[in-house]
Amino acid sequence: MIEFFLRRPIFAAVCSMIIVLAGLVSIPTLPIAQFPKVAPPVVTVSATYTGASAQAVESSVTIPLENAINGVQGLRYITSQSSNNGSSVITCTFDLERDLDAATNDVQNAIQSAQGVLPNEVKLTGISVAKNAGSFVLGMGFTSSNSALTPLKMSNYVDLYVKNEIKRLKGVSDVVIFGERKYAMRLWLDPKKLADNGLAATDVAAILEDQNVQVAAGAIGAPPTNGHQPYQYSIRALGRLTTPEQFGALILRATPDGGHVLLRDVGRVELGAQDYSSDLKFNGRSSIGIGVLALPTSNALDVSREVRAAMERRAQKFPAGMNYDIAFDVTTFVNESIHEVVVTLFVAILLVVVV
Repeated sequence: MIEFFLRRPIFAAVCSMIIVLAGLVSIPTLPIAQFPKVAPPVVTVSATYTGASAQAVESSVTIPLENAINGVQGLRYITSQSSNNGSSVITCTFDLERDLDAATNDVQNAIQSAQGVLPNEVKLTGISVAKNAGSFVLGMGFTSSNSALTPLKMSNYVDLYVKNEIKRLKGVSDVVIFGERKYAMRLWLDPKKLADNGLAATDVAAILEDQNVQVAAGAIGAPPTNGHQPYQYSIRALGRLTTPEQFGALILRATPDGGHVLLRDVGRVELGAQDYSSDLKFNGRSSIGIGVLALPTSNALDVSREVRAAMERRAQKFPAGMNYDIAFDVTTFVNESIHEVVVTLFVAILLVVVV
């Protein structure tokens, strides 16, 4: 075989060129990652029992869900965490050969069988089932030089515009917001004023549930009629309350003298954040951060380039004073490694030509 190529140098050169060209064409299609994908499939189940302690969450939510999930096919082990903020997180790890989509469907079906023993508050907020979202590719921090642009407003902007835009990019699995602040109506009740008016906090909660609802008010003059109704009017009733003033005007009870006890008479209402349990500092300043997770089958380099390009476009529409910086990017190591490989490749070619 060696003699065959020695006697035909042109043919040997053509074969070498074909191999080189095939390699050049194949290199861009090769998957690039810092570490190999050896992690087993993971499914995460999240639920919220508002106002409950960790012990109540454990006994009322976590244990029933664990008992239901325990018999799912291919399940290796379960870990769970119940917190005092009412959250329950169950992590289900499956065998390496188990299909992730099939495992997620089995977990969802198992959860349905446990719905009957869960508290009503958990059913109202819902139970989320999520597949493992791969690994973090990069993280960003959003800061503001404008005092009027508070972390609450920045969080709302990032949630509505930045997060959704990045999640639509190819290869992006999910976007996690750190230090998130969601708008919520906060009611501060005075126990003494409640007692003076014969009320309790449970009465206020029940009234909120009854009066802060969206209902279909119907129409006036809708058929069937007596035939003498020339017009039909749709009725729009005030349903969900949206301002502190509307919440403060809720009627809690009637007084014997014909008056009313309003919500603002026993407390105050303000528009704030839903949760203040976490805070994020970036470069010593209050900020909002996001982490971008890539799909297990995606190319981290492509995802990083797409996210950076999208952020450059979005930054032109930021509110005045809002800025962002890249906190970390795992593809930096990969880019440096690729650069070293290319340099080594050229050095090897040069040495071969010299020899």
